Amino acid sequence: MFGCLSILRLPMVVISCLVATTIHAVDNPKFTGAFIQGGLVLGELGEGQTVSYKGTPLPLNDQRQFLLGFGRNQPSTAEIVVHHSSGDKKVILEIAPRNYAIQKIEGVPQQTVTPSDQDIKRIKQDAALVREARLLRRDNDDFTAGFLQPAQGTITGVYGSQRFYNGIAKSPHYGIDYAAPTGTPVKAPAAGIVSMVHPDLFYSGGTLILDHGHGLSSTFLHLSEILVDKGQRVSAGMEIAKIGASGRATGPHLDWRMNWLDQRIDPQLVLETLPRAK
Repeated sequence: MFGCLSILRLPMVVISCLVATTIHAVDNPKFTGAFIQGGLVLGELGEGQTVSYKGTPLPLNDQRQFLLGFGRNQPSTAEIVVHHSSGDKKVILEIAPRNYAIQKIEGVPQQTVTPSDQDIKRIKQDAALVREARLLRRDNDDFTAGFLQPAQGTITGVYGSQRFYNGIAKSPHYGIDYAAPTGTPVKAPAAGIVSMVHPDLFYSGGTLILDHGHGLSSTFLHLSEILVDKGQRVSAGMEIAKIGASGRATGPHLDWRMNWLDQRIDPQLVLETLPRAK
């Protein structure tokens, strides 16, 4: 790392934050959020500054704020570069690791655990639809108004847990599961634009994606009914769907997931980082 810094000739500052907090240093970005795997942070720059991550400029709103998210398996550091007319500065962010739970789920329809060749073709088509919906990069900053819990129910699944379906190890879980009766309202956790509506994806059943701006999106799975249309703008707290048990599910629940660009982040940490004013 230090050899690389010597070649690039960029000044460096290291920022460490293991819990949700706010930090500030002269000439460095101000951050609010959790520097932890699955976390989302809200950054703020000084006048005349811009920022890039992995060589790509990050959008700024009128308050000079930007978002930065860390996936489930984010390495111990992340790196951004702050640009200014006086020169560039490399900022190294230290990311805390997490321990993830093991969840064993029985009673899932076996065809969704070991899909056929025809089902695999459908799964790939479904994944392409989801990727296309998440390509939306609006400049709107709906996320700054904060987030609220989208449904009422018992939390039965958490972000990052390794899941075994009918005894077979599968991909980690990337959302929060709220168990509640079929027909329970699902509300928009924040304002945004509906970027995808699908009544029946193979794994997730009734699926809705809501874009909150700057690459931040919410995905709602296993819905029994969707009450909004693609391209529609919704407000925070608006009823957008109803809980169901469609797709790979053993009972009615909402699986709420969040992405920042291609990073799957923890919705619970977003609720803590950007809580909506009551």
